[in-house]
Amino acid sequence: MPVTAITNIKQLVNVRDQYHLLRGRELSVLPCLENAFLVLENGLIKSYGPMDEFEQHNPGDGEEVDASGQLVLPAWCDSHTHLVFAASREEEFVDKIKGLSYAEIAARGGGILNSARKLAEASEHDLLQSAKARLNELIQLGTGAIEIKSGYGLSTEGELKMLRVIKQLKQLSPIPVKATFLGAHTYPPAFKENHQGYIDLLINEMLPVIAEEQLADYIDVFCENGFFSPEETETICRAGMALGLKPKIHANQLNLSGGTQTGVKLGALSVDHLETMDEDAIQTLAASGTIGTLLPSAAFFLRMPFQPARQLIDAGCAIALASDFNPGSSPSGNMNLVVSMSCIQMKMLPEEAINAATLNGAYAMELEDELGSITVGKKANLIITRPVPSLAYLPYAFGSNLIDKVLVQGEIV
Repeated sequence: MPVTAITNIKQLVNVRDQYHLLRGRELSVLPCLENAFLVLENGLIKSYGPMDEFEQHNPGDGEEVDASGQLVLPAWCDSHTHLVFAASREEEFVDKIKGLSYAEIAARGGGILNSARKLAEASEHDLLQSAKARLNELIQLGTGAIEIKSGYGLSTEGELKMLRVIKQLKQLSPIPVKATFLGAHTYPPAFKENHQGYIDLLINEMLPVIAEEQLADYIDVFCENGFFSPEETETICRAGMALGLKPKIHANQLNLSGGTQTGVKLGALSVDHLETMDEDAIQTLAASGTIGTLLPSAAFFLRMPFQPARQLIDAGCAIALASDFNPGSSPSGNMNLVVSMSCIQMKMLPEEAINAATLNGAYAMELEDELGSITVGKKANLIITRPVPSLAYLPYAFGSNLIDKVLVQGEIV
């Protein structure tokens, strides 16, 4: 039965009549309402306000949830994942602990090529079942919208298989799903010495089918030394843009790759990773409408320096947070942990991290009119916490499950 009202809410978090993409200092402003109610109708937010005004809004039927001592906030908007994959890679995790480098693991057939090999062997049905189970787990952890990339196919057949699975997830999922074509994730072995040949395959063979079958919302490229250069990135993105796909770029993860500047030049929706930033990259991003999406759990898992969140925010950048859920470098889609990590390791304020993981995350998927804040008319995809002493307790108590209930379109999942 759908919930129609949540009452006695200790704190209703991220309440906004109007909203816009938050940048710089605005990220630290998180409007909250104390001792509040929230009325839901047909899976949407109908009204909210202080408890002493509840009687005039009381729908009088349906299920009422008493949230005494609890916080209610918009569900997490995870704008960067690789949720569809055939198998985990914990054997490489052990190899890394033993001291093997990324290059040595790749030489043994590990890394992205390992995932590509396993994906080629998996059926569309099996990929869908495993991805559906992962997605359901993430919804229980409070994720209310998600973006999923291809990129483990690295062949026309494999990439289309992944994107068709994501399309089915869109139809089956109770939460919004966005699809991104990341055929330019790395070069498959057959094209190791023939980069142009693979780029031609992406542009002339894969993209026309993707456009015809409407398999993707976005196009992404791993712009990195030893992968795709800024020039190659631009060529691939422009081919996707000509077919209606907006660019999102894997940028500045391992090196000053020029990915941030390329993304801004292309008007990319977001540039993601940003572990390695200099003043020029930061200022270029700050002066643009492009969102910088930070993926702290990838830096954590790879033992890399964390993203310079404070510098980015202080420069006036628009920042989102996402999980980068994937089997190689971030085998977790737990956005609660991402928010904690952002505060602990990147010195983001709890307010900044929550804004970045909700409203700005929604903007990074063009879902800002549906999700990301407590706003009348938006989807009732919500997190009700357990009783907690304060908002800051959420990232502070990083090892505890502080979620009591998750609502998707007004129904408890």
